[in-house]
Amino acid sequence: MEPLKERSKMDPAFMWDLTKMYASDEDWERDLEALKGEAEKIASFRGSLHTPENVKNYLDYETELERKVELLDCYAALRFTEDTRQEKAKSMQARAMNLYVALMTAGAYAEPELLSLEQELLEEITESPLTEEYRVLLRRLADRKKHTLTTAEETIIASFGEVLAAPGETAHSLEDSDMVFGSVKDGEGSDHEVSGSNFVFLESQEDRVLRKNAFETYYAGFKGHINTFASTMQANVKREAVTASLRHYASSREMMTGAERVPVKVYDNLIEAVRRHLPDMYRYVRLRRKLLGVDSLHFYDIYAPLVKGSQKIYSFDEAKEMLYEAVAPLGEDYVKAVREGCAGGWIDVYPNKGKRGGAFSSGCYDSEPYIMLNYTGTLDSVSTLVHEMGHSMHSYLSRRNQPPQYAHYTLFVAEVASTVNENLLVEHLLEQTEDPAERLSLLNQYLENFKGTVYRQTMFAEFEKQIHELSEQGEALTPQALCGVYGKLVEDYFGPDMVIDDEIRYEWARIPHFYTPFYVYKYATSYSAAVALSEGIRAEAQGRARGNVKNYLEFLSMGCSKDPLEELQHAGVDLSTAAPIDAALDKFASVLDEAEKIAEKL
Repeated sequence: MEPLKERSKMDPAFMWDLTKMYASDEDWERDLEALKGEAEKIASFRGSLHTPENVKNYLDYETELERKVELLDCYAALRFTEDTRQEKAKSMQARAMNLYVALMTAGAYAEPELLSLEQELLEEITESPLTEEYRVLLRRLADRKKHTLTTAEETIIASFGEVLAAPGETAHSLEDSDMVFGSVKDGEGSDHEVSGSNFVFLESQEDRVLRKNAFETYYAGFKGHINTFASTMQANVKREAVTASLRHYASSREMMTGAERVPVKVYDNLIEAVRRHLPDMYRYVRLRRKLLGVDSLHFYDIYAPLVKGSQKIYSFDEAKEMLYEAVAPLGEDYVKAVREGCAGGWIDVYPNKGKRGGAFSSGCYDSEPYIMLNYTGTLDSVSTLVHEMGHSMHSYLSRRNQPPQYAHYTLFVAEVASTVNENLLVEHLLEQTEDPAERLSLLNQYLENFKGTVYRQTMFAEFEKQIHELSEQGEALTPQALCGVYGKLVEDYFGPDMVIDDEIRYEWARIPHFYTPFYVYKYATSYSAAVALSEGIRAEAQGRARGNVKNYLEFLSMGCSKDPLEELQHAGVDLSTAAPIDAALDKFASVLDEAEKIAEKL
């Protein structure tokens, strides 16, 4: 594996093009300076929000201002992502956040002012022809009346925005910029650098010595900083508990799910359903141990290829062709947009020194839907491209079919499109081969998707549920407490045939999503919905159904114009019950059945 290069040495052909947002950092600076006086203007509406005309004028202004600030923030964040060591980009991101907080503080009066109106007047403003384009937004606002504080209190909370974001920022900076994991040796004595961006790649190699050394070294880094990570996590959890209490919610979990108009029962249904299906995960652990030919299965074995020699490496051009073929059932227009994105500077492909680990889709209403990858050429890396393009196309269609106030789809549905794409990829590849070894490798990819997105994310969700409850009961979230909760859940979810390595107890510290509380459960609910949707899309492509693709593309175009459960129901999935979770895990069991049958013949 080649050593990581500095950003300046990377090929621009494989880097995103941020000049579509700003031609230069200097242009960004100019716009930042121009917006510094807007806090006074947004404050000028104060005391006037009691007529439909004034409310419309305020919302028009606030919507356009938010677009400008979002563009500033998005550009700065992506520049910082390129190399988290660069002081200039770090400063830009901080100053964009400062501006955002200042504007939020200046406009914090608006919601409480509207919600202080008499019910009859608020309804009159909401239903007025003048405010028609904001009607859904205003109705949702009215629903939050009992959770909105006074203007003075809202202003105080808004002014603490940057401070309240500090726990997550500190943890990310520690991991991405300050922690150095060093190098480890493989079975032949060669050295390999370990980093957050290549850890999973190293763990997916056939060389068990390399996997073990990388695993132990990587988690030793987290163990060595575990007191700091525990401190940031406790501060993060406390922040949510205090905010929930101030806003008159029973718990931080109720606050976060209620913000998207999703009942807490959906969260509980997920955990209960997945626990019912844990015996199938234990079956998968036993199959993995058998195929790897090891006496005991460790956590440094869970990403290893099940078929020797199956670790094919794909060029990025090959990955793009696989993407186009996989999403072909979604229609010519969809594929055309994907092709244009791949050729049009949406994607930052390869890892470089200082680059943030992992992958994501970003962008804003007035930009392209940018994709950050750390592409390594494995099938998992191809799948990540396909996954992130699902996010980007969801954003692309929402932004082109909704006004800015409804263009941002909710986090609850955020993982549906990405997972539909992943499932279409695996099913497409399975259709291309009858070779037992290749099929087993692909089936393993499918099983890994289920394991990582339903089982593990639900385990993460249960971890969050437990630590937030502990904090709300007055318990301290010490390193011992956090590692203890996490270790017990790992035992529960992976079963008696998995060796619970001590290092895995520290894994919670490397999961960035925990700093966006009660987000990870949506991966599992989204995956379950995506299984049903991808099966319906494939059925239509094979002539066994009609209307599924149309309904799905309409769903991708809705943004947040409807409530998330309603949007999914339009697409054909009802997550108000546990039925989609059970159905998805029945699919996992059927894929596992085929994998076991092939394994018996190899």
